[in-house]
Amino acid sequence: MDQLIEMASPTTDVLVEDPTHALVQRFELRVESGPDSGIALASRGERVVVGSEPAAELQLRDGAVSRFHCEIVATEGRAWIRDLGSRNGTFVDGVQVVEAVLHPGAVIEIGRDRVRFEAGGERVKIPLSPEARFGVMVGRSQAMRAAFARLERAASSDATVLLSGETGTGKEAAAESVHAASARARGPLIVVDCGSIPPNLLESELFGHEKGAFTGATSERIGAFEAADGGTVFLDEIGELALDLQPKLLRALERHEIKRVGATHYRSVDVRVIAATHRDLRAEVNARRFRSDLYYRLAVVEIRLPALRDRIDDLPLLVEHLLTNVPEARRAELSAPDFLAHLAAQPWEGNVRELRNYLDRCLALGLELATPVEALSAIDACIPLKLAREQNTRAFERAYLEDLLRRHGDQLSAAARAAGVDRAHLYRLLWKHGLK
Repeated sequence: MDQLIEMASPTTDVLVEDPTHALVQRFELRVESGPDSGIALASRGERVVVGSEPAAELQLRDGAVSRFHCEIVATEGRAWIRDLGSRNGTFVDGVQVVEAVLHPGAVIEIGRDRVRFEAGGERVKIPLSPEARFGVMVGRSQAMRAAFARLERAASSDATVLLSGETGTGKEAAAESVHAASARARGPLIVVDCGSIPPNLLESELFGHEKGAFTGATSERIGAFEAADGGTVFLDEIGELALDLQPKLLRALERHEIKRVGATHYRSVDVRVIAATHRDLRAEVNARRFRSDLYYRLAVVEIRLPALRDRIDDLPLLVEHLLTNVPEARRAELSAPDFLAHLAAQPWEGNVRELRNYLDRCLALGLELATPVEALSAIDACIPLKLAREQNTRAFERAYLEDLLRRHGDQLSAAARAAGVDRAHLYRLLWKHGLK
């Protein structure tokens, strides 16, 4: 099956003469020695995946190469290489790397192959949407307009879409917007969070069950696929789907039919599937926690949503959008230049969801937020900027977590919902700050 992969670059160089496109540096990869010697590839976009799978742009047949071994991304005038959880690692100039900047002429060791990286003299055009809005999403930055262009293309087809990106980047909003702009807009949009439903109940949630299928099944129940007939099913956190359920979902995608739990026959369904994950499913395929055939079927169109820190220029527009129903006086207060500068200085690990919850907190509690000028008085400029920023961020995180736990009586599920982060991320933050 041919796979159309559409990926949004975090930042690219704008082509001033043509505001509907951005430019990224073309680069070349050539296998100089090893089992795949002689194979070469020139990039056609901002990203090249290297691996043994047919879906990889540079396919290597060496048995020591993982299915999805590494990827190379051109951004901000540089090229980055990132290992995708390969079993034998990725080496640059003899040093094993997880992520690194590549210099022209760098030698990359992938399995038993030695691959030469060279920056090309040409540039590749990346389409940008002329709009600053797509459905319920807003953004003027290159990263978002590149994502909007891909979402617009996805909406015009009936292909399965895989949305990837960090927690809180707006994957559910993207799915809602694609559905609303598609030919299925008049049909239902059914959302299933695969990460929040116990595995033993998820099959019934997806496909339904017959009366008496299991203890407690006192009546028949239709699942999400039947309920969404004629519309769209959005499978959030698809990376959490148990292995035993994956072939059943694959059949539903390929044959457009499902079987209820306890039933003896299949039922035809007419649905479009949009899936989302904060995990890298290619690394999950390498680790054999996710079926490669299901990944291919989901990623017919794959769209990456950028992190908020990669689209800081969108903050004024985002704040305006999130405060639409707020009284004008409060809206002016939270749109002031000093306050926006304060927001721009934050790391936003929870991305747009964290920003929305932070604004809600300001409105509800009337917090007196420090402006950049006030904040400077508490910072020691005798230490490096990076260290000062880390210390300030740690202090903010700990104070926020302590107040969050107090307000929710140490109930972690409720605290995670209020903070706009998933439970696992909240656990990691608590351990990081010793708040066990």
